[in-house]
Amino acid sequence: MHSRDFLALAGVPVLAMAIACGGGEPAAPADSSATAAPAAGAMTVDSATAGRITGSVMLEGTPPEEQVIRMNADPVCMREAPGTQRTEMFIVGDGGTFGNVFIYIKDGLDGYDFPAPTGSVELDQKGCRYLPHVFGILAGQTLSILNSDPTLHNIHALPANNAEFNTGQPIQGMRTEQRFENPEIMVPFKCDVHGWMNAYAGVVEHPYFAVTAADGAFQMPNVPPGTYTLEAWHEKLGTQTQSVTVDASGTAEVSFTFPAN
Repeated sequence: MHSRDFLALAGVPVLAMAIACGGGEPAAPADSSATAAPAAGAMTVDSATAGRITGSVMLEGTPPEEQVIRMNADPVCMREAPGTQRTEMFIVGDGGTFGNVFIYIKDGLDGYDFPAPTGSVELDQKGCRYLPHVFGILAGQTLSILNSDPTLHNIHALPANNAEFNTGQPIQGMRTEQRFENPEIMVPFKCDVHGWMNAYAGVVEHPYFAVTAADGAFQMPNVPPGTYTLEAWHEKLGTQTQSVTVDASGTAEVSFTFPAN
């Protein structure tokens, strides 16, 4: 399944392209499993009765043809990403399974508290693309942005409900960190140096989210019993919602179908 903190330098202009790119081994990503303690009086999930949500996302019809990305403005990008490169807005598998769809519980978790993990989520810049293209992160969790390319990138986040930031990374192996303090679906990213680079982050208050791979499948384990509103988001086709009920120790199955046009 595809699923899927910068230095606080918001507003820093893009660094000059003439800055030399150095080497360096990227740091290992932090363990994202540990979490802080929940707030006093908050409900917690009982794993003995928790169930899970599983499902799939389909695309109905013929998807638009992906656009060819022309990287000739930066010879380093052409070297790091040889061959024909295309956009990744419509990742479709056999039978119309649909990837790069962000799924999350939109409503129904009132009273629960889910502290952000102490580890980080990584956003890489590799082959002059953002990897992953779509991902999720908890509000308050560390986002670690890595430049794996020997060329200048800048990471420009354009949130509506969080602080905007724009950070340059001129050196291969650089890693910077940032946090989004408020939930937001979705936060777009772009690179002002390479206009084709973009990504989207779903910032949520809980761990019940997923990003579909080309097989269109997703799952959310350890969900407390209850009735929830589940939302599926795609960057071009918008959102769909469904109500789903999770019984104690049960599995709720959900499917979404997006029309291609």
